[in-house]
Amino acid sequence: MQEEVAGNGKSSEKPEEDGSLGTIAKAKYSLRDSGVPKNEESLRDADRKKWIAEKSLMCHQCQRNDKGRVVRCKSCKRKRFCIPCLKWYPNMSEEAIADACPVCRGNCNCKSCLRMLGPLVESEEQGQSIPHSRYLLQTLLPYIKQISQEQMKEVAIEANIQGVLPEQIQLTQAVCRKDERVYCNNCRTSIVDFHRSCPNCNYDLCLTCCCEIRDGHLQGGRREIFKEYVDNGSLYLHGEPVDPSSSKVGNPQEYSPKESNSQEQSAVTSGWKANENGSIPCPPEDLDGCGNGLLELRCMFRGHALVQLTQKAEEIAKDLNLGHDPQFSNQQCPCYNSMGEVNIGNNNLRKAASREDTTDNYLYCPKAKDIQSGDLEHFQRHWANGEPVIVSNVLENATGLSWEPMVMWRAFRQIKNTKHELQLEVKALDCLDWSEVVVNIHQFFRGYTDGRFDAKSWPQILKLKDWPPSNEFEKLLPRHYAEFLCCLPFKEYTNPRSGLLNIATKLPKKSLTPDMGPKSYIAYGVFQELGRGDSVTRLHCDMSDAVNVLTHTVEVKLSHEQLTSINKAKKRHSIQDQQELYGMNSKVDRNKSSDRDGFQGGGVVEQGQDGYSSLNDNILVRESEMESGKAKMVQEECWDNGRSSKTSGNKIEELEAVEGGAVWDIFRRQDVPKLQDYLKKHFREFRYVHCRPVSQVFHPIHDQSFFLTMDHKAKLKKEYGIEPWTFVQKLGEAVFIPAGCPHQVRNVKSCIKVALDFVSPENVGECVRLTEEFRVLPRDHRTNEDKLEVCA
Repeated sequence: MQEEVAGNGKSSEKPEEDGSLGTIAKAKYSLRDSGVPKNEESLRDADRKKWIAEKSLMCHQCQRNDKGRVVRCKSCKRKRFCIPCLKWYPNMSEEAIADACPVCRGNCNCKSCLRMLGPLVESEEQGQSIPHSRYLLQTLLPYIKQISQEQMKEVAIEANIQGVLPEQIQLTQAVCRKDERVYCNNCRTSIVDFHRSCPNCNYDLCLTCCCEIRDGHLQGGRREIFKEYVDNGSLYLHGEPVDPSSSKVGNPQEYSPKESNSQEQSAVTSGWKANENGSIPCPPEDLDGCGNGLLELRCMFRGHALVQLTQKAEEIAKDLNLGHDPQFSNQQCPCYNSMGEVNIGNNNLRKAASREDTTDNYLYCPKAKDIQSGDLEHFQRHWANGEPVIVSNVLENATGLSWEPMVMWRAFRQIKNTKHELQLEVKALDCLDWSEVVVNIHQFFRGYTDGRFDAKSWPQILKLKDWPPSNEFEKLLPRHYAEFLCCLPFKEYTNPRSGLLNIATKLPKKSLTPDMGPKSYIAYGVFQELGRGDSVTRLHCDMSDAVNVLTHTVEVKLSHEQLTSINKAKKRHSIQDQQELYGMNSKVDRNKSSDRDGFQGGGVVEQGQDGYSSLNDNILVRESEMESGKAKMVQEECWDNGRSSKTSGNKIEELEAVEGGAVWDIFRRQDVPKLQDYLKKHFREFRYVHCRPVSQVFHPIHDQSFFLTMDHKAKLKKEYGIEPWTFVQKLGEAVFIPAGCPHQVRNVKSCIKVALDFVSPENVGECVRLTEEFRVLPRDHRTNEDKLEVCA
């Protein structure tokens, strides 16, 4: 953008080229009384530059010159920022802008600069390509051999069907467009290479389903009946009594646990069987087939490409003397001493659990600027063990571009012409009743900063998921996209373009790749655990690895009146829980209730002690950030006085000073079976859509219908002896979540998080295992993502 004085008497600082008349008019207005000398055309080039540097008042941010004093950049001597526009740079002082303006620093967030293409983030690891390739080969070879063996087994069956030798089999290559995703018509799992297809109707069947049909127990493609949750209206959400006849859907008393309909499923598929020689007919029309002819064995790649690849890989591994997967021991890790015990004095560790007889209570938590090239192996030691990793201060590695919500909104780049009204509204998720609401974008961001409350003065926790759409993030927010990639640590894994250890980058460029992000999550949050509607992310398990960066936070402070209303509502919630979830009266004796099956005090609070459960959560969450003795004093003071965490004196303010934004609970993979058993046993104690009790469970984790409060986590540890890693994510921290680790998140402040999926070689086995779990879920299950093609 040129800012020199042209010979026609007008400044050549161009207005924003968005085509709007208002912008053009504003630019013209800013030229009035600008102090441009009348004989401007006679000025030499040096004089023009001097006039721009010393006299011009036009602000680069707002393109106006009528707002008074400006701060001039001493570095470029061309850009100026008026005092009112400094609000867009709260972390920069006047002196800092004068030394080097936002344009010079590369973090200018004016509309014009925001819509410029961001610089590509290239990997700096090319010199490590050979060691990384060896590591990939060593880690992935067992899975490649497994797929190859499954294919050869199917070739042998096909040879038996045709009556020829296996080496004589010539497979037909499937016709697949570049923008087409091939998946199994029965289980909806992506097809990697070999599969069977009907020549008449193109019905495709994966090899796993083929094996199940031959064995007589087809699991994928189940059709289940989903119960619709009753909507009893807004009064019901806060424990108000409602007339059962006024329910909008169904009968609220007809809830019962999910019963398996495996017999019905078997009856449906009983007519679809494999022949004695192993051939499989096309399924009948009621199973989406045509019922005519046999399914033919086909391949996605030419010939036996994967088999040949496996043979070459085995030869290379043998020549390099590569063994099995690399093993890491505690003795080799800097986080442990020579005895294999945790080195408490290590500043790169953060305590996140209190399990007995284990050394994994601490998480590896280095600072971004302290990470050296040799620290990748240290990361891999923890990552290979399935442990989350937290990297702090990652935003310091970027340019400092603002992640303020309104800055992101101004940066939003409309690619297509749409109606004006659509640009002003967004669809958000209300975490209280799990319903979708349409909100004006400015109202949403105002609630993000100041809080938003319903008719009962209850905090509304809204979640704007995946905005802008993740597959458009780079196009719609190019500068923020570049900023995000720039701040990511361990780019060998996280770089979506050239990460040498990110298997997602190995897919053919012209293939239809899965959506790996980045994705932005903008959600409200309050410090107090509400018990209802404050779980911005329920318990779930991703099919791939992920890194999640907290880029922005705002604390929403609640007034004394609001806290009073919340406590009154929580009393009603408690009574409603006792009646609906536990079948008890509101004044039941807690000691007697603890003997009931499925209830041992969790989730029920006596009216005289209301608020302690949430307060206990708040204190315990931050206990890892403070000295244990000090936290205990705060807990005892709050318990004795019965006050909320916002009004408990100076000690609680010290806990508030922690720069936390979101509370994470991440479970270990080895604890998943016990976690599932607990959820199956206690599922009636949880609420889901329309705040109704959970009525059916297909998969305790993949249903994404549970959120464990502190009461439930305490009960889980008491009954099953397990607990998650629990920690507070601070501003600028990147959380690495391994595939296969169930996790949940609760915001203690309004937060903007940006997440990116990747596939590491260490966790390919988990990706395959999870794909199998998702494969057997009902067809219409809410979890329909599938990233198996990344693992091929």
